[in-house]
Amino acid sequence: MAMSVTGELDPRGIVRQALEHLDHVLPGQAPIHDFVHHNTLHGFQHLPFEQALAEFTELTGIDCYLSAEQFREFYRQQRITDRDLDAALQQRFGSALTEPLAGYPGATQRELYRAVLLHDIQVITPQQLAWRLRESAEFASETCGCGPLPELWQAVSAKLELPAAELHPEDMLELSAEQLDDWLPQMDDAESPARWFGRVGDGRTWRGVLLALAGKDILDSVRPQLIRLCASLLDEGLAAWRLPQRQELGLYAAWRQALEYDALPLFHDLDDWRGITARLPEQPLDAIVQQLQAMALPAARWEGYLRRLALELPGWSGLVNWRQRHPDYREGRPVPVDLADYLAIRLVLDRLYAQALCRSLWHSPAQLDRLQAYFEMHRAEFAVRRALFAGELPEYLAQAAQQVLSAADSSRQAWQTLAERIRTWRHSPLAVTPNRVNACDHGWRLFSLCRHLALAPDTVSAMDKSQLLAWLPIVDAFDGQQRAMVWLDAYERHYRQELLQALHANRGRGRWRQRERRPQAQVFFCMDEREESFRRHLEELNPAVETLGAAGFFGVAMDYRGLDDHHAAPLCPVVVTPAHRVEEIGLAGSEDALTAHRAGLNRAQILSDWLYQTLRRHLLRAYPLLYLFAPLKLARLLGKTLWPDLQYRLEQAWQTRLVPAAPTRLQFSADAAAPAAAKPGFNDAEQAQRVGQFLRTTGLSYGFARIVAILGHGSTSQNNPHEAAHDCGACGGRRGGPNARLFAAMANRPQVRALLAAQGIAIPDDTWFVGGQHDTCSDAIDWYDADLVPAALAADFARLQADLAEADRRAAAERCRRFASSGYPAAPWAAFRHVQRRAADLSQVRPEFGHATNAAAFIGRRAATQGVFFDRRLFLISYDPTQDGDGAILENILLTAGPVGAGINLEYYFSTVNNDRLGCGTKIPHNVTGLFGVMEGAASDLRTGLPLQMVEIHEAMRLQIVVEAKTEVLERIYGRQAALQELVGGGWVHLNAVDPDDGRIFLFDRRAGFVAWQPEPRELPLRDDSAACYAGQTQAVAPMLVRQPETME
Repeated sequence: MAMSVTGELDPRGIVRQALEHLDHVLPGQAPIHDFVHHNTLHGFQHLPFEQALAEFTELTGIDCYLSAEQFREFYRQQRITDRDLDAALQQRFGSALTEPLAGYPGATQRELYRAVLLHDIQVITPQQLAWRLRESAEFASETCGCGPLPELWQAVSAKLELPAAELHPEDMLELSAEQLDDWLPQMDDAESPARWFGRVGDGRTWRGVLLALAGKDILDSVRPQLIRLCASLLDEGLAAWRLPQRQELGLYAAWRQALEYDALPLFHDLDDWRGITARLPEQPLDAIVQQLQAMALPAARWEGYLRRLALELPGWSGLVNWRQRHPDYREGRPVPVDLADYLAIRLVLDRLYAQALCRSLWHSPAQLDRLQAYFEMHRAEFAVRRALFAGELPEYLAQAAQQVLSAADSSRQAWQTLAERIRTWRHSPLAVTPNRVNACDHGWRLFSLCRHLALAPDTVSAMDKSQLLAWLPIVDAFDGQQRAMVWLDAYERHYRQELLQALHANRGRGRWRQRERRPQAQVFFCMDEREESFRRHLEELNPAVETLGAAGFFGVAMDYRGLDDHHAAPLCPVVVTPAHRVEEIGLAGSEDALTAHRAGLNRAQILSDWLYQTLRRHLLRAYPLLYLFAPLKLARLLGKTLWPDLQYRLEQAWQTRLVPAAPTRLQFSADAAAPAAAKPGFNDAEQAQRVGQFLRTTGLSYGFARIVAILGHGSTSQNNPHEAAHDCGACGGRRGGPNARLFAAMANRPQVRALLAAQGIAIPDDTWFVGGQHDTCSDAIDWYDADLVPAALAADFARLQADLAEADRRAAAERCRRFASSGYPAAPWAAFRHVQRRAADLSQVRPEFGHATNAAAFIGRRAATQGVFFDRRLFLISYDPTQDGDGAILENILLTAGPVGAGINLEYYFSTVNNDRLGCGTKIPHNVTGLFGVMEGAASDLRTGLPLQMVEIHEAMRLQIVVEAKTEVLERIYGRQAALQELVGGGWVHLNAVDPDDGRIFLFDRRAGFVAWQPEPRELPLRDDSAACYAGQTQAVAPMLVRQPETME
């Protein structure tokens, strides 16, 4: 950083440091076609979960928990029990729960906390109080446990000595002189202009100042211009016109250069816009310094101001920041992106519009010191404006304030009179004022507590006033954040108990614990919880098939370029940087087919450009093309709307004729002498290392079946900008089929098998690996290189394909129970057709639910979970602790698969608890912008996070990770891995351990380490199959046991 002679940061250094810190608070979402699930609060992940959410809420005002009413609904549904609630309270308060409650013999603070949680104990407004006391028939007639409510209210009011409790707000206009003397204490300077303007920076920007004092939002004028510029800069192929010289100069310099010729007509109505823009410096950092100094903001508050400014449009700020930190994002199309450019332009535009508004209203330039000085001289106006635009005035005062504001010649006396009326109202018994007992706050909350604690009016009358008031500090200390955290702990505990009880009851029931006999086939799935039902149905259908799970890149991180791809893309977790490049190429000897394929692809691209680009961009060509293609487009649209599955099949057939398929293979082998970094493919030793490590990691180092299938996954749907969010998180938000294909090709090579044999992994000669991809939306399965399956294994492969097809249909039936339009219950074949129709339906906003309902991850042998219905809620990761004495394999799993599962779970959590602010809202008004994101309409912020339709059925809870391993092994790993200490020790995920020898279960407590879990003395329901477990159920189903076959014949 640049330093001045005083040893402090110079202005440019302050700005540079502030920009660097913004990375911790801005969204980290990539462009939407590269959507990767991650912790929405990634910049706060170094903090413990509860503290992180509190600090984020304080910074942004965004609530990060489900509402209290939603938790109470879970309580009424018995998804949270009294036992769960008591355990959560005990964890937070310990022995304090048993302390006696003042004035209420026999009661403890536990009852007080429970009353606050189970009932809405809130401050109410004077209008609400007046309505309840005067007009609510329910209040007048209802009784509590110990008498009529009006009598209880009278007892509480009398005990608190509340005068004129029935006063209506407008009655304040007729107060007596004695009442005025009592209720109008001396005004302090707690909200003087000096203190209020002193919070500009960390607390508010120019926008906030003008919203609070004028009710005008300058962002409404600034936002469209910012969007136009940013969309032009970040565009990835949608825009016809772009900002000139954006690639050469960057955003700020290109905008500054274009201002002379491209100034909007609106600028001409703004004060001194030519002078302000003419004096702009060449560098964006200097422009930021200039604008901050021009508004007379002290340098100590610059960082807070820039943070607040960036968070006013977090979507655009976040994507600009992401692009800046990923300069190699678009191979071959570099565009310089810098957050300083964006903020410099924003500051200039803010100043232009703030200047115009300040001069219009107060004849003052847009300088904080000048505006503060004005309001120091006009304190009455300051008080009235703040109270009015904060929305805290009763109706009669708000109307009076609007009249004064609208009067062009409002005198100082008019402002003063209205300010006095507002002060009178503020100090009435009805107004909520700190440090003074009043009816709406103290009175109503204590009345509500007495009501729900079943105190009789006589008991209240017998109490001392101090005893009754002593309850409120206890309630106030138990604030909204703490209450929400207790609810969340109780909610998570309930599911954890069900999960661990199921694992405990299932011990010894599963197959393949030691693999004593050879499986008929083995199938690797991604760890994805959507595959849990697929695996379960396959195992029920054919018990001789063994299924395994792993992170869906299958241990082969690579930069992959498909045959038709324009550039390579990484297929691996985002925490991994691939060092090898793999390409799909035409099969040798099929040059004619490859030529026909490329010619057809070129024709399809030209046709697409004409339909979707030329019609929008060319004035002369648009009309004849429109008339030519309109009937065809109309017919296509009708087909997609009325018969989507038929139309999809027709289009696929047409696409096949237009672009004929060409046989391909992967080019993945490299010379041993090739450089280690960014080399084309893997040499033999590297291939053997990748295959061997993956097989050891998953426990498949012996007992190979004749057919071993590797199934990656992806998702296909129509008109779905968030399609990538349904793809494989372990492949960086892309499809895992190429990884499965690559792994199978490597494992089938004789050279690799020879090297593996030398390492102790002997793959039989009659074992063949086959790669494929499962579409989690349509449930289609595609196979790669199936023509290479030896003839001797063709029957085995065909039998596995038939089993997978039937299991696929059964899994479709299971997930259709959550779709309202599926006609559930339906036969498996009908359910399968329904999900295929959803994938082809242009109007379908819920093609699939993605990772919704994910709640836990199990790392261990399949035998521990096989035989339990988990309702598609578990990530399943295969691991054999008996082959990993030192825990090295487990450590690698936790460091690779752990962040993937945590990222998915946390993004779903935050998008569920506050979908409007932490998710991207409903899909209905979304518009794709520049092929990199979505907006609502044409002038909103970029919407980040998950849409409402993806989280509607999700249950917001942190991930329960259950590991089959010794606690000593886990403790050693935890002690040396800071990333795990952050996730587990910080409470972002929960960790549990199952002893592989005796099945004992332990919970990890970040304060006490592992503590033994005690099972409950109850049996789980036993059902004949999965279909019986969910029969008639459209909501989440608790774990239950599924009957296991006696033999595997």
